[in-house]
Amino acid sequence: MSEPEGTNPVADEDGSECGRNQPQDVWFLAGTFGAQAERTCSVPDGVPLAFPLVNLIGGPADCTDFMSAAKGSAVLDGKRVDSETIRGEAITARGVTENPITGTDGRFRVTGCGLWVQLPPLQPGKHTLTIRGQSEDFAVGVDYSLTVDTA
Repeated sequence: MSEPEGTNPVADEDGSECGRNQPQDVWFLAGTFGAQAERTCSVPDGVPLAFPLVNLIGGPADCTDFMSAAKGSAVLDGKRVDSETIRGEAITARGVTENPITGTDGRFRVTGCGLWVQLPPLQPGKHTLTIRGQSEDFAVGVDYSLTVDTA
């Protein structure tokens, strides 16, 4: 929400924005705004990963409806990984004018919900990650080619 569309990792088609504004304690991999994407991304060694299969920001009622139909899967190196269900959590977000979701500058409160995956740090080398998620007519699909770089 704090990135304009042109540099937003969620709108990124090839992975060139995957390192943008990452915190040091976790590496976030982006979903999409409802499209398919193939991304190549280098991630640092020793940092856990987090990503949504499908998610939404809105009001509590929006999340109730969205989560009633939410489903998804993630496959890392050919093995399915478990997801966590977040039914609705109040969050403070910061938006920017050019963001396709917020369209406005400043902080605001919203409810966030979705199916999320948290992974421990990956071993150095190359990995494949397939993310699929859906809720009603909204669908996400991302195929990641990940390389874990050693320091």
